[in-house]
Amino acid sequence: MSLAEDVALQDALLDDIVALTAEAAAGAARVYDCARSQVAGAVSADGRVSSALLEREQAKAHGLAWLATTVETLRQLSLYAQRLEADGTLGELETLLVQIAFGEYLGQIAGGIPMNQGEFARPGLFGLVEDDLAPLRTGGAAALMRSGNTAPARARLVALMVDMEGAATYGRAGLDGTMEQMREEMRRFVGEKVAPHAHQWHLDNAYIPMDLVSELAGLGVFALTLPEEYGGLGLGKESMCVVSEELSRGWIAVGSLGTRSEIAAELILGAGTEAQKQKYLPAIASGEILPTAVFTEPNTGSDLASLRTRAVRDGDVYRVSGNKTWITHPVRADLMTLLARTDPDEKGYKGLSMFLAEKPRGTDEDPFPADGMSGGEIEVLGYRGMKEYEIAFDGFEVPADALLGGEEGQGFKQLMQTFEAARIQTAARAVGVAQSALDLALRYAQERIQFAKPLVAFPRVADKIAMMAAEIMAARQLTYYAAREKDAGRRCDLEAGMAKLLAARIAWAAADNAVQIHGGNGFALEYPVSRVLCDARILNIFEGAAEIQAQVIARRLLDGRN
Repeated sequence: MSLAEDVALQDALLDDIVALTAEAAAGAARVYDCARSQVAGAVSADGRVSSALLEREQAKAHGLAWLATTVETLRQLSLYAQRLEADGTLGELETLLVQIAFGEYLGQIAGGIPMNQGEFARPGLFGLVEDDLAPLRTGGAAALMRSGNTAPARARLVALMVDMEGAATYGRAGLDGTMEQMREEMRRFVGEKVAPHAHQWHLDNAYIPMDLVSELAGLGVFALTLPEEYGGLGLGKESMCVVSEELSRGWIAVGSLGTRSEIAAELILGAGTEAQKQKYLPAIASGEILPTAVFTEPNTGSDLASLRTRAVRDGDVYRVSGNKTWITHPVRADLMTLLARTDPDEKGYKGLSMFLAEKPRGTDEDPFPADGMSGGEIEVLGYRGMKEYEIAFDGFEVPADALLGGEEGQGFKQLMQTFEAARIQTAARAVGVAQSALDLALRYAQERIQFAKPLVAFPRVADKIAMMAAEIMAARQLTYYAAREKDAGRRCDLEAGMAKLLAARIAWAAADNAVQIHGGNGFALEYPVSRVLCDARILNIFEGAAEIQAQVIARRLLDGRN
């Protein structure tokens, strides 16, 4: 293709991006429909999804989850461009982000979607043949596959980004003015109070200072989505995304403080008695009470149905015995949302109950100053600042009225109701971590001189930066979409799962590429990008490992009853 032809195609994309992306997204959806039909046939027996077949065909099912996530991402990017065009804010930068993402993701659908660095969902995995991919070979999809993600487009995008280094987002996020003001407030706070100190806190394995926690409470971080009647700000999950993203951009630990409050508040608001709501929600909103989630056990991981920690009723108390692990920020927490088995005869989910178990704050020297409770720190690569612990309970007493909702056997059901918000927030945290990686990579690529010119002048360095920016915007739009669905009161476990699945992969890719751009310096502990790499890695594990997340998404996609 000649330079003149390339310029002409680029001009056409800039002029017609909304129409082209709408057509391309529809074509990708048709490919997904073919894949779903094939996978459904492979995992069904007697007209229903078979658990045994689903496990046997796990690669197909998980690949379908990734395909559906990619297709939904394209749809949201197309709608994003449409909204910006409607309000007159669709500029060259936003168009380049959208077209590059479309070119890349359509190419992945046709050639192989990365589920991780070594596993790809290729068309043949689903039994697709060339005719099934025909919707990608014509119209908008063909144009974007051919000319969306090109070297000139990537170079132009990075040139625009260099001119606006340090921007709130590279490209308009598509939010209203109130949300952008909230973003700017969080950015200023992070710039003054978090970013200058985060790396040293990480290196020291230090706690987030309590005065910083108090300032976050003063900013309303723990009160964002709680109803005003319980001391909250009454805002939606979209605001939670903006705040979590910007705080995590400074340091994921600070962005994650609100997660514990979000989970506890969702549990109490959705299932608590009115007395429990009145007692705990205002204190959580104000930061007076810091909660922690106590669910996971050493030998169960994601298999919550196999939890063995027991809670035995003894008069006016329950006595809790058992072991928990990977408990975040438990030493300084005042309240544990504690999942335990109250019915020993019921080995599955139905025997589980949730408790609002109070505990005194501890210290590193005496982490758990409570009878029947002990534990030790789990040293971790990243995600520091709150500290991870194993906890052993041996007759730990919990008042009977601390049973969430006052009813036994509802713990798993109650917990499931929190997963939508938790995964949306995790996706937002991942976007923030990815944005941090991009910030560091872009700055270093401009400052580092090699062979008499800055690194950013080398095409493969610039290409990495361009793809980071395009994918971050893609993940951001998918995350906002899930939040809007939650705010509208619609079931969104599928959308939340997709956002978390994609954003976690993108955060890891962005961090990895940022380290690569730093070269040897990226491997040095003194450079903040080393911390971002460690922090990014956890995102594919907690709040549902990527494999578990793909399994849940696939089940929803294939179960015709949903």
